[in-house]
Amino acid sequence: MAGKVQRTEPRGLMPKRAKVDPIASNKIERVDYKDVNFLRKFLSENGKILPARITGCSRKNQRMVTKAIKRAREIGFLPFAGTGT
Repeated sequence: MAGKVQRTEPRGLMPKRAKVDPIASNKIERVDYKDVNFLRKFLSENGKILPARITGCSRKNQRMVTKAIKRAREIGFLPFAGTGT
């Protein structure tokens, strides 16, 4: 078996790319609850808030996003989870 090369990773798996914080990369200081199009990026199809491990946000920025989404829901800009679109 002199011709075989030892693999350190299982076949077919690619190394994971580091997630980029969308708020820090766009240099946003405060997340505005009126910016509905931006906030929709952090919601699932059902209207649930996506976790930071999926969105790539830091803890601080994820808290800002969560507060902005909750404020937008209270005012009526965004739907609550499970209420449709």
